Amino acid sequence: MASARAPWPVRLAFRAGEKALHIDFDDGSAVNIPFETLRVESPSAEVQGHAPHQKKTVTGKENVLVTAAEPVGRYAVRLTFDDGHDSGIYSWDYLRALGEAAGR
Repeated sequence: MASARAPWPVRLAFRAGEKALHIDFDDGSAVNIPFETLRVESPSAEVQGHAPHQKKTVTGKENVLVTAAEPVGRYAVRLTFDDGHDSGIYSWDYLRALGEAAGR
């Protein structure tokens, strides 16, 4: 039995004025993720640690901006923020989950 394929991103739009990343998926869905959420929920070891109890609470990122985005293979993107943070690799699944949580 084949498993269903996860929706694939077809467009990423970094909207500095809204301080949000907008992603359109090939299933017609879309999410908006505030830059602050992207920064404080970075999948980096610096933020997440190496175990759940090691996760750090990052504060003071309300005005953070994304300054660069670099593809990582076909599965993710590495974001660079204006505070210098650039070690998080955001998989498409993780971005979709962040976007769905932000939309609640």
